[in-house]
Amino acid sequence: MNRHAHCAWLLGLCLLLGGCALIREEGSLAPQRDPAELRLADDLHLARDGWPEARWWRRYEDPQLNQLIEMAFAQAPGIAIARSHIDQARAQADTVKSLTGVQVQLIALVNRQHVSANGFLGPFARNEPALGLTGPWYTEGVVGLGGVYQLDLWGRQRAQVDAALGVHNARQAEEAWVELEVSSNVAMLYFQIQTAQQLLDDLQHMSAITAEVVAAHQARIERGLESQPLKQQALSNQALIDRQVVSLRSQVWQLREAMRALLGVGADVTLPLAPRTLPEHVYGVPDSLGYELLARRPDLQALRWLVQASYSNIDAAKAAFYPSFDIKAFYGADALHMGDLWAHGSRQINLIPGLTLPIFDGGRLNAELANARSLSNGLVYQYNQAVLDAVRDVAVAGSKQQGLETQEQLQQSRIGNMRFNRDSATAHYQRGLLDRVTALESNLPLLAEHSGLALLQGQRLESEIALIKALGGGYRSSNVIAVHRATSIDYVDSHH
Repeated sequence: MNRHAHCAWLLGLCLLLGGCALIREEGSLAPQRDPAELRLADDLHLARDGWPEARWWRRYEDPQLNQLIEMAFAQAPGIAIARSHIDQARAQADTVKSLTGVQVQLIALVNRQHVSANGFLGPFARNEPALGLTGPWYTEGVVGLGGVYQLDLWGRQRAQVDAALGVHNARQAEEAWVELEVSSNVAMLYFQIQTAQQLLDDLQHMSAITAEVVAAHQARIERGLESQPLKQQALSNQALIDRQVVSLRSQVWQLREAMRALLGVGADVTLPLAPRTLPEHVYGVPDSLGYELLARRPDLQALRWLVQASYSNIDAAKAAFYPSFDIKAFYGADALHMGDLWAHGSRQINLIPGLTLPIFDGGRLNAELANARSLSNGLVYQYNQAVLDAVRDVAVAGSKQQGLETQEQLQQSRIGNMRFNRDSATAHYQRGLLDRVTALESNLPLLAEHSGLALLQGQRLESEIALIKALGGGYRSSNVIAVHRATSIDYVDSHH
């Protein structure tokens, strides 16, 4: 009889296993692009050397820029949001991890109940104290410790923990990317302000010169040496320059307010934006761009962690198809009458091993698995596109920087020619070979060319910072020494 009972039990178990939910192997995982296969174009040759320190902006040796970025890290709303996402992911990971251990809780309850005379406990509805029946009202008491432990035979809980930790790591990488975005945006805005202030300084010098030219023409007119048209032309030039001065002042104000919004500070905070000479730096990338460089990009690292977390979610979804085992236990006291709760005979011990096996779920588990796969594929496609975009960003910023560096060199040559012409005109005036108005006006082309150089320097700094951001922190050649070259134009007063 025992043998027949065991056979029947095994047969029933086989029928249950045969009827359990089956995994439908539908769909496939998207292939993940290997960044080591990607290289820059062969015609893009830039500086090459090791990585600088993480705080790349200190290479510019500008205390004002350092202070602004530190203010941004302390108060920028975007960074605060990213840090809150890290805290949320850490709490979620701790929650998932806590479920893998033994869960123990104190149980205490009082149950005042009226027993039905026609129910399963019908005899207890009678009031016969001699038989221990005091119905129909009873006050049941339960107190003790209850625990449950789930065996992770198929790795479902382990996969869920790995997925939660992967999301937490991704959020940390996202914070680093937000910090890089904020610091690069602050640096770009700062150098735009410095460029505008340098242009404003040049225009104010030009305005002062045109004012002297107008005064000189007026003096000639009063002496009957020339007619009005030359003075009117000088006034027109002065009005054009003054209009540009007003426009630049407005632009500086707008950039300053944009900086306040980026830093998350109000108008009561004074920003360190005193005019400074634009720095000379050369940043670049190796002519062969592999994964060792792209691995520094925090946004790519974040996506890689999310992809890994999605793989763990797929493993957890697959493990849900298999039977789960748990052990529940209780130790305490249970009495039908509160007065007997602490009696020796009220002790109760329960040990309940359990098995849960999904059989017919209406396709829920397969739907959850398909959803996990589709989410994973979406993240893989997003990562692959991000890798391609990263290479494109580096190539675009690098080639733009190359072009701007060449233009700067040509502009420096033009400034040298204009300075020679200005010095020649000044020398001729001092020897009486040229009039004062012509000597004064010879400063204007030089200042205009210097403004053109400032514009090129500002554009080069922007492309430089864009390249730093594209590389996740900057790449600098060791053969280039950071200097602050004096590029201000000395206004020559022809009176002396």
